[in-house]
Amino acid sequence: MRHARRLLTAALFAAATSLAGAQSAPLTPVQQLARDIYKEVIEYNTVNIGGGTTEAANALAKRFRDAGFAEQDIFLGGVQANKHNLVVRYRGTGGATGPKPILLLAHLDVVEALKSDWSAGMDPFKFLEKDGYFYGRGIIDDKAQVAIFTALMLQMKKDGATPDRDIVIALTADEEGGCCNGARWLFTNHRNLVDASFVLNEGAFGFIRNGKPVSLTIEATQKVVGGFTVTAKNRGGHSSIPRRDNAIYQLSAGLMRLADYKFPVQFNDVSRAYFEQTAKIEKPEIAAAMRALIRNPADANADAMLSEDPLYNSMLRTTCVATILKGGHASNALPQTAEAGVNCRMLPEARAADVRAEIVKALADTGLEVSPAADREPRGSATVVPEMLRAVEGVTKELWGDIPVIQIMQAGGTDSGNWRNAGIPAYGITGLMVDPDDLRLHGRDERVPVKSFYDAQEFTIRLVKRLTTPRTVP
Repeated sequence: MRHARRLLTAALFAAATSLAGAQSAPLTPVQQLARDIYKEVIEYNTVNIGGGTTEAANALAKRFRDAGFAEQDIFLGGVQANKHNLVVRYRGTGGATGPKPILLLAHLDVVEALKSDWSAGMDPFKFLEKDGYFYGRGIIDDKAQVAIFTALMLQMKKDGATPDRDIVIALTADEEGGCCNGARWLFTNHRNLVDASFVLNEGAFGFIRNGKPVSLTIEATQKVVGGFTVTAKNRGGHSSIPRRDNAIYQLSAGLMRLADYKFPVQFNDVSRAYFEQTAKIEKPEIAAAMRALIRNPADANADAMLSEDPLYNSMLRTTCVATILKGGHASNALPQTAEAGVNCRMLPEARAADVRAEIVKALADTGLEVSPAADREPRGSATVVPEMLRAVEGVTKELWGDIPVIQIMQAGGTDSGNWRNAGIPAYGITGLMVDPDDLRLHGRDERVPVKSFYDAQEFTIRLVKRLTTPRTVP
């Protein structure tokens, strides 16, 4: 066990019992509202590929209309009829001359999930509460945020709350592998609707050890997604007369060399701060390795120790992994072509052309073709300003005591980059406390502890209140 987040079996059970089983009191009205919305949005099949978000967006828009939001403050739209976004504005007291709004950003679309792949008795598009967990596709990515943000806005309307600025919620399509109908489309074509002083989005969690929260993270930057195709070509022939030169074998050998290749360790301001802070709560030998690698990124021993953990490895370097494989054209013919898709998560500062050059180096076979590097937008960072950090630390202490709040670089991708690249701070802050060895987003039986959801709701309520009270934000 080389990672503080790697919990022993007994500790995992204790954590699950603590987080999942502790929510036994009757729900408050605002908790019940969030649960009702959660159930409703989970049961809309909003799969990105071949599906859509419009039905869910319309249903939530109806909730806002029924709550008394003016039609002029509700926007529904998108490029595709089945992929609409919903944007709703809660009017604060600042007016046109006051501070710019805050934006609550979450996505309605989810990745594919088949009932046949899930455990017996579970349907990914049926909301299930069982043994202290909520289950369903999108239950953590990202419909928890959808429900929490929506319930927050509706409750504020009911209470007649008076924030010092407008609060805007944007529930989007096309985050999960799309490009042209969701957040980017809104930002490009309707920036007036989603312009903000800063953005609260998904992208980070809190973590538990031995049943107790140990840290909360703020996602302040993220890697850049890039893809390459590696191709082997051959003259082929009849399978009854095999030869050593085989396109599938050639490609496979190159991919195995790529699998063993490690891109160099590189730190940026966010990842360096993450390891500096995480070292304070890690096991001594892991903490020592973190500090050693910060001092010398070429320290092979420290690198080897930290890289055993997939999460730490992903934050230390650019990573490239084969994700799609195809080859051959007939069962009785030697393959003429074999092809692999390689998915890269590049450090924010990396150049795609340099990453391609590293892949070519790793494959070590001039007979393998690597597709050209695509132009990619640079990935901006969102320096966590002191006012924001104080607000998050204050709420964290109220709910979970003296645990550190740590900036993190997200290995995956979110919609925050659209705002960051325009100079608008966008933060991944959810307040969801999770077991990092049980993160099932995009996977089978996706779930989140019941108590974690309600704690995250309370965290968000308190944080937004702090951020929309005069003189607490820049």
